[in-house]
Amino acid sequence: MTFDKLVPSIFYSKLQDSFELFIDCLGFTITHAEFDSAAPYYVINKNNLGLLVFQDKAAAKQHYPEIRLVTKNIAAVYKKIASTHPHLLHPNLKTVTLRPWGAKEFAILDKQVGIIFQEW
Repeated sequence: MTFDKLVPSIFYSKLQDSFELFIDCLGFTITHAEFDSAAPYYVINKNNLGLLVFQDKAAAKQHYPEIRLVTKNIAAVYKKIASTHPHLLHPNLKTVTLRPWGAKEFAILDKQVGIIFQEW
């Protein structure tokens, strides 16, 4: 059995709250959207990554996801985010840090999701 892609679903109380993180900061592109439907959502992609972002107040209260994005150039990712969106840097991991398990990491967070960037 093989799989080609993992596409997580993330829930926000208001979709607008997700735009700064995914579109402005991380540079994902909206490839499909249904903003005016009874259950608003959009699909975003960047490289081989994809996410579904839903507006669902009840689900957003129950779930605070944490995702890891692995990169081969964490210094460049950090430089870009720290210069454009420093307020999103996680207070507990706001600089690139070599972790005991051997990965370099830093993290960001917004109202609904935490993202840890890793370089092995």
